[in-house]
Amino acid sequence: MSLLSRLTSTVRSLSRNPSVRRGVRDLGRAAVRAASDGRRSGGGAPSRGRQDAGSAPSVEGSQVLADRRSGAPLHPTYAPHEDDRPDPGEIVWAWVHYEEDLSQGKDRPVLVLAEEDASAGGADGSGSVLVALMLTSRDRTEAGATRTDEHGATWVDIGSGDWDRQGRPSEVRADRLLRLVPGAVRREGARLDRERFDRVVAAVRSVGS
Repeated sequence: MSLLSRLTSTVRSLSRNPSVRRGVRDLGRAAVRAASDGRRSGGGAPSRGRQDAGSAPSVEGSQVLADRRSGAPLHPTYAPHEDDRPDPGEIVWAWVHYEEDLSQGKDRPVLVLAEEDASAGGADGSGSVLVALMLTSRDRTEAGATRTDEHGATWVDIGSGDWDRQGRPSEVRADRLLRLVPGAVRREGARLDRERFDRVVAAVRSVGS
C-alpha cells in the first residue's frame, strides 16, 4: 500500500471516531466565538452598519465623551445642509454610551442640536463636538406630547420619519445632552422639520431651567 493510500485510510478512520469528531466541532465553535469577540472589541475589518449593544467600538474618532454638563449656555441652531457632515436639525446614527458605564452602550439615532467648542459645558478639549439627544422607538407618548417617565427622564414625541426604516414613531430624550465627536457620527438618517425641532428645543430648555 502506498504512503498516500495509508494516509487516506488513516484520515477516514479518524473521521469516523466520535471523540475526534467532537473535538473538531468544539474547535470550530471556539474559533467562531473568538472571531465574534474580536469584532466586538474592534478587531478585524470595521463594520459600516449598525452595532448592537456592547463595548465601545475602538474605531478612529469614536472616543467616548462624557455627557454635556450644565454651565455654559446651550445655543441650539437649526442648520441642516446637503453635505457630508452631520448638522443641527438632522437625525443621524452614533454610538451612545450608557449613563452608568462609559465603556458600554448602543448604536442608535440621535438628533443633533448644536455644534460647539469641545471645552464648552465644563469639559476640557479642543476642536468641536456635537450636542445631541438620543431617540427611542419605544413610543409611549401621544402625538406631539411631552412626558416624564418613572425614572425622571423627559421624552418628546416627534412622530415618524426616514431615520426609522420601519416607519415607527419615535421619542427624543430631552434631559440628557450627549457630546459626540463629529468624525464618529454617520450621516444616516433624516432631516427633522423646523416645527418639531423647535418643540424639542423648548422641552430641553424647560428641563434645564
